[in-house]
Amino acid sequence: MKIELYHYIHCPYCIRVRMALGYLNIPWNSHVLPYSDEATPISLTGKKMLPILKDGSLVMNESLDIIKHLDTGNKLGNEEWRDFEGTLDQVAPLIYNLAMPFWVFSPEFDPASQKYFLKKKEAKRGPFAELIKKRPGFETELRPLLSSLEMRLKPFWESSTLGIRDIGLAAQLWGLFSVPEFRFSEKLHSYLMSVKELTQFNYTHFHWRQP
Repeated sequence: MKIELYHYIHCPYCIRVRMALGYLNIPWNSHVLPYSDEATPISLTGKKMLPILKDGSLVMNESLDIIKHLDTGNKLGNEEWRDFEGTLDQVAPLIYNLAMPFWVFSPEFDPASQKYFLKKKEAKRGPFAELIKKRPGFETELRPLLSSLEMRLKPFWESSTLGIRDIGLAAQLWGLFSVPEFRFSEKLHSYLMSVKELTQFNYTHFHWRQP
């Protein structure tokens, strides 16, 4: 029986699980939910939170818990996560400010989902039109943070092999590919392409081929 994954295409936490499934060579069935769909996740777990993994009778949220469940041989070194969330917290808000105004107009979002996403996210971050105007400032703030991250790649995060921290980092950084004309440094781009290959990850696959 294949694992069932309920996910959004754009969501970094969902991307974490997709990357882990690919790296661990675990077959899975995809269920891409409209962002406005509250009924499905609530019926499965009692709350609107994705990703959701269904493995037989087991149903669970939380990307890191899901990955730990999947990684029975600890191939990703899950204990290495430790305080890594703090590192991601430095860059994530800037990435979201840059990427969200473009995510919402991707093929993933139907009109109802666009309306739902805009209402929810603009209440927290302000009008997306204003975020786009502020893009130069966000990029100026982000660049030195990306440079500091880059210094930790050897060629993966403080390691010669891919691990759980690379899954977390790459999943966040991938959102910047949605930002028109955004350019990574050569080293960061090469890093993301290496993670993509090792995890058999294809970001846009589900835009064009719904299950």
